[in-house]
Amino acid sequence: MTENQLVYLYCVTNKEPTLKEAESLVEGLYFIHHKDLYAVAGKVEESEFGEEGLKKNMADLEWVKANANTHEKIIEQVMANADVIPFKFGTLFNTDDSLRAMLEEYSEEFKTILRKLENKQEWGVKIYCDTDKLKESVINNESKILKIEGEIKSSPPGKAFFLEKKKTELLAQEVNRKINEYSQESFQLLEELSFEARINKLLPKEVTEREDDMVLNSAFLVGKNEVGDFINMVDTLKMHYENNGFFIDCTGPWPPYNFCGLSKQKVRNA
Repeated sequence: MTENQLVYLYCVTNKEPTLKEAESLVEGLYFIHHKDLYAVAGKVEESEFGEEGLKKNMADLEWVKANANTHEKIIEQVMANADVIPFKFGTLFNTDDSLRAMLEEYSEEFKTILRKLENKQEWGVKIYCDTDKLKESVINNESKILKIEGEIKSSPPGKAFFLEKKKTELLAQEVNRKINEYSQESFQLLEELSFEARINKLLPKEVTEREDDMVLNSAFLVGKNEVGDFINMVDTLKMHYENNGFFIDCTGPWPPYNFCGLSKQKVRNA
């Protein structure tokens, strides 16, 4: 390691990691062993990942995309054979010793987290809503709205105008109720098949690159032996809701960022 290099941390595990596959993604991948923990790391140039270099490169979307993708793939390769605590993109240390000191400081907490993650996987479930399709479903099936439509057709123009306004307000309320009902029911049914579950912030269309609105962004910690039941429930929900304008996107397994408790840790670049 030269004076112009930093130590880049990918993940921590309690099993000696197999790095052969991951080494095809980045040169010089290695691990640091300390107190039954293994930190998977690599060397990066300070000019690229140091404070100034990183600030500049984070403004380059192509650079971020390429490096973040490599970061995730390395963690996924390691977790194919071990439970891992994944670290966020750009977690850096000045030396191997400073990384080893972090392992020493948090060793018991990391071991507790890894015991919790043992034989479990993170799965993500996002639900999107085609609002126009949902409105159509509500109009065709809700008795209160069907009744107002009948009254509109038989009313003079003045009364029909106010009834139409009432219908619009009632339709908006019912659409929101359906979105909340379907989202909550889906989350609860999947939560029952999980050890833990999280609801995350909804992502805007600029991020999802979809025309439909995201109405649920959730993550589930699922036992490896229960993944089949979990996927079957997702498929059941798809069949039940998609005719009403809902699309369910289930992906995984992912590095367990949502369940490793690192947001509460004071791990920092050092």
